[in-house]
Amino acid sequence: MYSDPVPFVSPSFRLDGKTALITGAGGGIGEGIALTFANAGAHVILVGRNRDPLDPIAVYIRAQGGEATVAVCDVTDTSAIRALIDELPALDILVNNAGTNFPEPMVEVSDEHLDAMLNLNVRACFVTAQAAAKKMLSSQSDAPGVVINITSQMGHVGSPNRTVYCMTKHAVEGLTKAMAIEFADRGLRVNSIAPTFVDTPLIRSIVNTPEKHQFLVSKIPLGHMAQVEDIVGAALYLASPAARMVTGASLMVDGGWTAQ
Repeated sequence: MYSDPVPFVSPSFRLDGKTALITGAGGGIGEGIALTFANAGAHVILVGRNRDPLDPIAVYIRAQGGEATVAVCDVTDTSAIRALIDELPALDILVNNAGTNFPEPMVEVSDEHLDAMLNLNVRACFVTAQAAAKKMLSSQSDAPGVVINITSQMGHVGSPNRTVYCMTKHAVEGLTKAMAIEFADRGLRVNSIAPTFVDTPLIRSIVNTPEKHQFLVSKIPLGHMAQVEDIVGAALYLASPAARMVTGASLMVDGGWTAQ
């Protein structure tokens, strides 16, 4: 029997009054996280290169009684993303989600693909996190903020035809840990989410043959790809007060891939 004289209070997963910026919010994981955060009470800022996929998401959120702002910005444009974040009245949560992949044998990787993945997956991720940290640490709030970097199970293991992608995601896992330690004494929490293959249009364009699909599923002990809904709960947890003692962690949502 519970005998503590202080009543037990369950941790909150609400984000009421928080402002959350999500990059790559025009579809897939970014869209799912934006919808989830808005449903939990956050004002979400939807960031993407093109307005067309962002506007319907914002309209839907507002129709459900939520708050959403569309911000068209290419995160690889360093001055643009820094200006966007600097001009925000407040920022409590960043979800660094924008990224790309060009699966191909290492000896066939072009300079164009190498630069594109390094610029978006690593450099833009760092610059966005840096700008967000500055904004959050300048806040007078008792809880200065949360950074969530969307990495991958490939940030923990290796895989054929994914040398550059693995390299970039390992880099962001390192960034996550280093930021977490550097800012811990100021209360800023930094974590990553490392999904397995998620059934999105991007992944379907890559896993585009029965053979590729079979190889992929054979590596996931649970026997199937993840859905966007499987990832958003992890993001809500890490963003919420329920995770107030969690920093420097990588939350694996990989169906057991990396446990093998």
